[in-house]
Amino acid sequence: MAAFADVLLRGLNLSGQAIAIGGVAFALIVLWSGCAREQAPLRRVWPLLALGAAGVAVTQCLSLGVVVAALGTGADWHARELLATSYVRASALRVFASGGLMVGALTLRRPSQARVRWALLAACTLSLVVAGAWTSHAAARSGHRATLMALDALHQLAAAVWIGGLFHLVVAAVGSIERPWPPRLLQGFSATALAAVGVLITAGVGLTLGYVGGVHALLGTAYGVMVLTKMVILAGLLVLGAANFFAVRRLAGQPPMSLQRVRRFVEVELGLGITVLFAAASLTSLPPAIDVVADRATLGEVATRFTPRVPSFTSPPIDELPVDDRNAPRTDSDRAWSEYNHHVSGLFVLSMGTLAILHVSGLARWARHWPLVLLGLASFMLVRNDPGAWPLGPQGFWESMAEPTVLQHRVFVLLVVAFGLFEWMVRTHRLRSPRWALVFPLLCVVGGGLLLTHSHASLNLKAEFLLEVTHAPLGVLGVVIGWARWLELRLAAPEDRLPGRVWAAGLAVFGVLLLLYRES
Repeated sequence: MAAFADVLLRGLNLSGQAIAIGGVAFALIVLWSGCAREQAPLRRVWPLLALGAAGVAVTQCLSLGVVVAALGTGADWHARELLATSYVRASALRVFASGGLMVGALTLRRPSQARVRWALLAACTLSLVVAGAWTSHAAARSGHRATLMALDALHQLAAAVWIGGLFHLVVAAVGSIERPWPPRLLQGFSATALAAVGVLITAGVGLTLGYVGGVHALLGTAYGVMVLTKMVILAGLLVLGAANFFAVRRLAGQPPMSLQRVRRFVEVELGLGITVLFAAASLTSLPPAIDVVADRATLGEVATRFTPRVPSFTSPPIDELPVDDRNAPRTDSDRAWSEYNHHVSGLFVLSMGTLAILHVSGLARWARHWPLVLLGLASFMLVRNDPGAWPLGPQGFWESMAEPTVLQHRVFVLLVVAFGLFEWMVRTHRLRSPRWALVFPLLCVVGGGLLLTHSHASLNLKAEFLLEVTHAPLGVLGVVIGWARWLELRLAAPEDRLPGRVWAAGLAVFGVLLLLYRES
């Protein structure tokens, strides 16, 4: 649990860093020097920049607290020894640098203080990314440490300028849908983003070569699979970014205008960028692939997990499971039980996807009731999630609620029921506000992101890695479903048709992947 909390805190930390550093770059390059007359967007950048910096400071302190708590009680370590570590010192520097960014953004407002403001913001930005490199894997390397740390700092800086700039473009510079976009502002950000992407990819290639070390490590370790996942999401980011880049290039000499398609693509680009930041945060909890040798899965073992096999709808009897010992090693019966659960769940999801396809295609209006299938899925989960607890196992209902895992599963069941009824009310127009419809895509995105960022075999044991390696495509697909549905809702007809078909087909594919799920 502590490891998962640390990953989430690191993801929030990187997001706050992107908002802060991206705000500095957006204000300096795009607004202040490139569009001096755009004073309203410039004024909106400062409080958001300060908010991002505050997020860095808070999450850095909380992350440090998680690390200290993992060390045990105060009797197990000495404060002086802790303060002497490079990680604690780098964390402190990040907190102080964040404070400097807040001071520069909120207090130095007079025109006569412009040079002081920019000098302070530049110094704090540099300190933030350098200190970030000291908390990365590069700081612990024995070879090529300086090179890896430089690449890491450049990678973090470029990601922050790009993704953080997208945030400020959407929230600070754009505002309401009615306000037109100045072409000069768009072109300034487009050029900045292009340069940032070039640095990001160059530094990323260097880090991949330094931390992965080959195809076998890329495909046979949790670290390598997460790097591949980042590459896939980055490819989607580049496609959206390229579409916006060429659209902006065609605006030269034109008056301010409202470009709905560009706006919506920027929203999705920002969402994917935040997902990449959380995926990057999960990498910090994993040992670099190049260091994992004994527990590295072979290409054949990984390929076996993705080789299609006829779904199994035969469940082992409950008495073959070690229901009385939750810490017992996993057995063949445990794996068969889990596969059965995934396969039956796949039938429910495939049914929802099929009905969604019928609905978005206009073939069956009644198919809009597909969210009610979630009620059947929730009932199945309630019975099958915990074989040792009520209604199948020896533990009674209230007795089993004392188990954290069982309680968590029961909460998830309630959430599935609530969401099924909620989305059904949206689909049948009982909830008419367009904002209610955005809940479904956001939940899909968050769910997919959690699949990507939860504990990926933290000890990198081969058995754990092979169990979770199939979660990566499910996570990516969940993200795709969510953002495709978002575009369907946010784009005007007829541009909303393709995204509608994409998310519905993606939901059906998700069900197929669950039907093909295997643990052996």
